[in-house]
Amino acid sequence: MFESYLLPLVIGAPLFGALILLPMSNKNVDLIKKTAFLFSGLSFFISMFLWYFFDSSVSKFQFIFQIAWIESLNINFLLGVDGISLFLVLLTTFLIPLCILASWESVKNNIKEYMICFLLLDAFLVLIFSVLDLLLFYVFFESVLIPMFIVIGVWGSRERKVRAAYMLFLYTFFGSLLMLVAILVVYFEAGTTDLQVLLTTEFSNERQLLLWLAFFASFAIKIPMVPFHIWLPEAHVEAPTAGSVLLAGVLLKLGGYGLIRFSIPLFPYASVYYTPLVYTMSIVAIIYTSLTTLRQIDLKRIIAYSSVAHMNFVTIGLFSLNIQGLEGAMLLMLSHGIVSSALFLCIGVLYDRHKTRLLKYYSGVVQIMPIFATLFLIFTMANISLPGTSSFIGEFLVLVGVFNSNTTVAFFATTGIILGAAYSLWLYNRVAFGNLKIDYISLYSDVTRREFFIFLPLVILVFVMGIYPDLFLDPMHVSIANTIQHTLL
Repeated sequence: MFESYLLPLVIGAPLFGALILLPMSNKNVDLIKKTAFLFSGLSFFISMFLWYFFDSSVSKFQFIFQIAWIESLNINFLLGVDGISLFLVLLTTFLIPLCILASWESVKNNIKEYMICFLLLDAFLVLIFSVLDLLLFYVFFESVLIPMFIVIGVWGSRERKVRAAYMLFLYTFFGSLLMLVAILVVYFEAGTTDLQVLLTTEFSNERQLLLWLAFFASFAIKIPMVPFHIWLPEAHVEAPTAGSVLLAGVLLKLGGYGLIRFSIPLFPYASVYYTPLVYTMSIVAIIYTSLTTLRQIDLKRIIAYSSVAHMNFVTIGLFSLNIQGLEGAMLLMLSHGIVSSALFLCIGVLYDRHKTRLLKYYSGVVQIMPIFATLFLIFTMANISLPGTSSFIGEFLVLVGVFNSNTTVAFFATTGIILGAAYSLWLYNRVAFGNLKIDYISLYSDVTRREFFIFLPLVILVFVMGIYPDLFLDPMHVSIANTIQHTLL
């Protein structure tokens, strides 16, 4: 009985925290920060029980919680997680407290509203990954846009922040409207938007082809795939550090999650039919954005473009439509959520001290920031999938899966790994080594104790995932196998 209330508690903790913050005065800065951190941390603590009580041997949804919402239309507020969504919920609740800690000193104005936005993002993102109704998934998918729009537009770091916030909003909103039309078509054909019922519903091949495209329009923008990626570098560059962490760590995963949760199992014929399209778009995105990354001069843009390349590696794994490819894609999503978040935090450390992200001002950092340089090296190595780090197992499984499906695509996908090593190592070399540029920057200080304890769990996770991936793969296995079986029937 207790287990069925775990998801409402995970979602309720940050919402309750946001309600407590509302009447507080903005002058109580310390209390506001501690309250936000406490409730986000409580949400993470409760979410760990989901992992503890999770039964890896069954494919059905667990921790089911249901309330009637619109009875006349047969639409219920239905929550549950399986092996696919479990770790995405944990990733969300894990990153939000780190985002709050990362903003402890850097955010100076309207701190209460800032913290409320992150607590709302915590609740909405967990709802997206756990809701089992198509219409409610759309509602929460759109809800995330509001606090993210405010975070970028109000607390962004440069003049173009409002433009970047509008780009994020309009790109995502346009794609989601097509998904809403598709959800209405699904409802009128099946009589319900309950995912568990829809998984047993068969749509005609012609209908699947159209519905899949409508869903894909929304998810391709969120991943993002070329040519729908323009909003991402803008949003990353203008967002505050914690905003970039959440964008890269969780929001980009919404597209990959949508594909594996809805597009592939609900429209299996269309997923197979459109696989060449996805492969082509993904290969173009990997090569194009990797080459673009090499030309960037802004530290955040480099990580933003590399995120596009990594997420398109995920889509290749998803549409290999075999168990190795899908498990690799899921593991790579989790790894990217940790590694890219850590890299944005590293850039945030530099920006907090020197108020610039232009690469030309940094050089020889290893001489006066040795701890920072060591941490940056670990995450750079993880970004290029060094064996023993979290990304290696994911990329290896994706390549095994896609090699079984299409050797040509596997060959072109490996070029992304080579280019990834090129831009990552070149970035590290230019920042860490060389002569100190004391003409530009004369005051240096290594990571503070607070910053070190933000990085520590990320470092541990990078190595735990790289050395013992079964800890994460075992809970996913049965759910992913069930998805594959459903698709190929």
